[in-house]
Amino acid sequence: MHPFARRTLLAAAIAGLAAGTAAHAQHALDNVLKTRKITIAIPTDFPPYGFVGTDLKPQGLDIDMATYIADKLGVAVELTPVTSANRVPYLQSGKADLVISTLGRNPEREKVIDFTVAYSPFFQAVFAPKSMAVKSFADLAGKTVGVTRGAIEDQELSKLAPAGTEIRRFEDNNATVSSFVAGQVQAIATGASVAGNMMAKNPQLNAEYKLLLKDSPNFIGVAKGEDALRQKVDAILVAAKKSGDLDKLAQKWLGRPAGDLPQ
Repeated sequence: MHPFARRTLLAAAIAGLAAGTAAHAQHALDNVLKTRKITIAIPTDFPPYGFVGTDLKPQGLDIDMATYIADKLGVAVELTPVTSANRVPYLQSGKADLVISTLGRNPEREKVIDFTVAYSPFFQAVFAPKSMAVKSFADLAGKTVGVTRGAIEDQELSKLAPAGTEIRRFEDNNATVSSFVAGQVQAIATGASVAGNMMAKNPQLNAEYKLLLKDSPNFIGVAKGEDALRQKVDAILVAAKKSGDLDKLAQKWLGRPAGDLPQ
């Protein structure tokens, strides 16, 4: 076969594969509406966004958001518990249609998944005992800081912590919090809500906010290329913000309204 013809066939094959992938990538919303069910990945170790209640059922802001979206779509919801480390892979592998799990948007994640508009406020920070002098990131040198592996606070702490900081990574938020409560680490990098819950349950820690890592609202993750589903969820969220429903959810679980959220 002539080299030009071979290259033409190869180009056509690649174009066909791309077209097939693009067509397949638009099936999520159709499948949801056809099966009358949407699978949403949620946290169960991250109060008040997601945790297991006394009735052994998931509850929290993210769970309410998942149920809200399913109701607006007119379908049933299947809740799938995930961790910070596996929530993006669940979306990529098709195990979930959406990820509503305190997901921050950053350039690295935007390479592999898409995001809706923001749905709730969130920020990450370093917390430590009041007796510990921490005024800047330079003060973390020589100290041990616990963080959840793969979470956005892990990424930010890795960039901001000076040389000599010992960062100890744990597989989920419960393990990270437990390490701080038990004195295995001197400070903890986590979301403000998690820290607030931890400090309320453990006043003997005498812990306080020290350093801001990132102000990072939560977004809903959608598989790359699933534009129809993303746009449908965007419309639901925009309407919910306008009606005050997002503010009500935030007030219920965070004690403050959602406020201004990025689009």
